[in-house]
Amino acid sequence: MSYITINKQNFFHNLDICSKRAKCKENVAIVLKDNAYGHGLLEISSLAKEYGLTKAVVQNIQEAKKIQSYFEYILILADTKKESLSHSFHITINSIDDIEHLEENTNIHIKIDTGMHRNGIAPNELESTIHKAIEQNLNITGVFTHFKSADIMSSVYFWQKSIFRDIKKNLSLICEQLNISEIKLHSCNSSALFREENFSEDFCRIGLAAYGYVENENPLYIPDLKPVLSLNTQKLSSRTIKKGQSIGYGGNFVASEDMTFSTYDIGYGDGFKRLSNERYFQINKKERTLGNTSMDNMSINSTREEISLFDDVRPLAKLHNTISYEILTSLNPSIKRVIV
Repeated sequence: MSYITINKQNFFHNLDICSKRAKCKENVAIVLKDNAYGHGLLEISSLAKEYGLTKAVVQNIQEAKKIQSYFEYILILADTKKESLSHSFHITINSIDDIEHLEENTNIHIKIDTGMHRNGIAPNELESTIHKAIEQNLNITGVFTHFKSADIMSSVYFWQKSIFRDIKKNLSLICEQLNISEIKLHSCNSSALFREENFSEDFCRIGLAAYGYVENENPLYIPDLKPVLSLNTQKLSSRTIKKGQSIGYGGNFVASEDMTFSTYDIGYGDGFKRLSNERYFQINKKERTLGNTSMDNMSINSTREEISLFDDVRPLAKLHNTISYEILTSLNPSIKRVIV
């Protein structure tokens, strides 16, 4: 069986770096959406709790319910259901219309669209959104935004920061008038945190950095993070073929000499994106994938009983002309995760 190992030491190393940048553990919220970026929702939640994190960010209420015993404070990014929720849950308002879909006394964080133009209310809707939330007896517990290009050296990051800075000033006046207190402010994702020389918000939302990656453009600062996840596969069978014989669907790989190879128990059905004879993956100096990846297995010029396909996903992501996020989150949740 294929399996994934989660390196606890590397995970804690990354959290140490993030916590130091954010000034303390209390200022770090671990992002756990999409099965903790493919690392395993419960496995990472358990480690984060052991490390001392108390805040988490998830995509929906279903994820939040699975991890509510691990965290004191859970931000839900994209789910509005008319039901009574745990006092530790905080629902994101991505549109002023979301307010109508929530039960009274639900905790909410209002998301501001400062320029990404994906989710969130317009800056000039802040006051009306706050008034509508109060009318619906909702608890306003946070206001935040999201940077669309904190990993890129451009002016965009700075003008989004400027817009959010104005939002904070406006919010302070509104809260003073309405006697609202204890609203948490946050904007930094992983890349943004490492562009802040003096972090000063209530918390940051750390996703990919916790798992060992920050894909910042040079000359932006890149911290010394360590990848947490390794993908391992085990041998199904070995065979020897003659020169001129082919391997797998389409027969695209043709042996240039007599050779021995093995099939291993992972394929694109497990989320390991399809490879071909033209686009093969060089696992190490000697071993590579052969021919087309099948749904449930692949061929490699090896007879080893077990192979670690990668412990750093970036070369594979580069091969597929994509980002590390996509490879990691594609890994099937049914693959066993083991903490080491």
